[in-house]
Amino acid sequence: MKLKKICSVVVAAALTFSLSVTPILADEVSDLKKQKKDTEEQVNSLQTQLNSLMTKISELENDLITTGEEISQTEEDLKAAQEEQEQQYQAMKRRIKYMYEAGTGSATVEKVLSSGNTTSALKQAEYSQDLHSYDRKKLNEYVATVEKVAELKDTLETKMDDLEKTQTEYEEQKTELNTTITEKSSEIKDLDVQIDEAVKKAAEEEAKRQEEARKAAEAAAAAEAAKKNNNNRNTGGTTNSGATYNPSTGNAIVDAAYSQIGVPYVWGGTTPYVGLDCSGLVQYCYRQAGKSIPRTSGSILAGGTIVSDPQPGDICWTPGHVAIYIGNGQMIEAQQTGVPVKVSKVRVVYYVRY
Repeated sequence: MKLKKICSVVVAAALTFSLSVTPILADEVSDLKKQKKDTEEQVNSLQTQLNSLMTKISELENDLITTGEEISQTEEDLKAAQEEQEQQYQAMKRRIKYMYEAGTGSATVEKVLSSGNTTSALKQAEYSQDLHSYDRKKLNEYVATVEKVAELKDTLETKMDDLEKTQTEYEEQKTELNTTITEKSSEIKDLDVQIDEAVKKAAEEEAKRQEEARKAAEAAAAAEAAKKNNNNRNTGGTTNSGATYNPSTGNAIVDAAYSQIGVPYVWGGTTPYVGLDCSGLVQYCYRQAGKSIPRTSGSILAGGTIVSDPQPGDICWTPGHVAIYIGNGQMIEAQQTGVPVKVSKVRVVYYVRY
């Protein structure tokens, strides 16, 4: 009854492991894929913003070129207007100088008035006044032109300053978007690595789950076989009959186990040169003592005798795992990948003797 209860516990534990681990890993992969999708959508949105910004930068560049050309043309117009103004001003000065030096100005009028010819004086005065008004009008027109051109130049330069500021802002936005896109792309690469690792881990855990289930089934079958084997061997209800302990053999097995401490754990390993798994270590140690035993933990349990008085050299058996008992509640085992052969505290369901 006790043996059947243990077998049921073994199977139940294996099933619980398989049901709990696989969904957790599946959820992890699903979460990582969702995170990657969200990040990719962010990158697409950022890329759209960047493309729109690049279009604006291109349009702004055209505006800058056009405004620059307008400023250059305005500067030329301003220069021409200033030159024409100067020419008009110099011509006016020459006319005024000529009028007074030639006596056609106020001096001529005085002469006419002193001669008593009032009509000539009035005509001369009117001529001088018209000429003065013409020059003033022309001068005012050119001054207005110069001021208008100068004002346009100031307006265009202000526009150019605003465009250059906008260009600076656009460039800063472009740099920020490029930086963010680079960072998000790096996140996507990292997520790809994490997804690959999670998928690999899920596959490994699934393989481990299947192995645990196989071992559980094997252990249950081996336990049942061991029970039948012991029933055939034993008399009087003990588990020790027919399993005589040989101290010499036991010590040889223990010595062989001690010699393997530090050897790496390798699945399927049966020699210290390659590495050892748990049953590989036990089989090797027994071979050094001149004994041949089965390869797997289940067949080891089925082929040996379960004993209640363990001695050094006996086999510590748990579902899917075996080790060499060395006495004082300790055993030497090849425990798992990444852990070399070492001395451990006994973990046992059965002690098996050959």
